[in-house]
Amino acid sequence: MKIAFKINGRPESVEIEGNTPLLWVVRDVLDLKGTKFGCGKAACGACTLHVDREAVRSCSYPVKFVEGKEVTTIEGLGKEEGPHPVQQAWVEEIVPQCGYCQPGFMMATAALLDKNPNPTDEDIDNTISNVCRCATYYRMRKAIHRAAEIQKENTPKTEE
Repeated sequence: MKIAFKINGRPESVEIEGNTPLLWVVRDVLDLKGTKFGCGKAACGACTLHVDREAVRSCSYPVKFVEGKEVTTIEGLGKEEGPHPVQQAWVEEIVPQCGYCQPGFMMATAALLDKNPNPTDEDIDNTISNVCRCATYYRMRKAIHRAAEIQKENTPKTEE
């Protein structure tokens, strides 16, 4: 099956079995290794990326569902010279310990901030359900609040 979509802003087309998990297409076919495999059951969130700006667990998301859509991986979230507010906050707050799950957390956070630019701790707890075996949750919560501040600082002010 031929599947055409955009990934990180560029057009892509793959010839693959439609039920293949998007994670394996991203990692093995397109060689974008930032998205991680964790559990294979959509439970841990290490494989989180965006499909049309919605956070999805790519290990259980059939690639056929991205036909004509926009996929964003951690590689497409920001650039080294212009990081996304979430990436900048993760660095400022020194979030990662081992770092393996962090791309998934950052993608889930970016999707949260897209919908809720000023989340409370309760919003974070109810939305970010990823798992970190190193238990860096406290630092991540600080980074999520910091990312919201950075995003607000970077948003152009409108005259009223």
